[in-house]
Amino acid sequence: MKVSVDVSPAYTEPFIVIHTDRITEEVQQILDVFGAKDVPITALQNEEDIVILKPREIYMVRVENGDTVIYGEKTQYRSRKRLYELSRQLGNQFMQISKSTLINLSVMDSLEPGFGGTYLLKLKNGLKDYVTRTYLPGFKKYLGL
Repeated sequence: MKVSVDVSPAYTEPFIVIHTDRITEEVQQILDVFGAKDVPITALQNEEDIVILKPREIYMVRVENGDTVIYGEKTQYRSRKRLYELSRQLGNQFMQISKSTLINLSVMDSLEPGFGGTYLLKLKNGLKDYVTRTYLPGFKKYLGL
C-alpha cells in the first residue's frame, strides 16, 4: 500500500482520501480506525462524580454482579448503560470477547491458550479476561489467525 501525506497551511482540518479499486480487509481496517468517532462516554466515579471518558482511555468494559464496570488504565468507573449500549457507542475500536466483556483492541498485550478452547487475553495495564469460544472466531479473524 502506498501512503502519501500533503502538508499545507491551506488545510484547516486533516482529512483522508483512499484510492482503491475495491474494499479489501486492509482498507476496511483503515476505515474502521480513521472513521471511529471519539464520542465521550460518561461514567460514575465514587458513586457521585460524573466523569467524561474518551474511548481511547477505556481499556475494558465488564459486567460484574449486574453492574457495568469501565476500566481505565488505573481506575474503575461505573456506568448506568448496558454492555450492548456501550458497545455501539464505543464503535469498532472495541470488540466483545465474552458475554460480559468488551476490550479496547489497541491496548492488547498478549494472548495465551486457556482451557476448553478459550484464550486468556492480557491488556497493557495488566487486566486479563478470557476470549470465549463463542467470540473466538471473530477475534481470530481480527488478528489474522
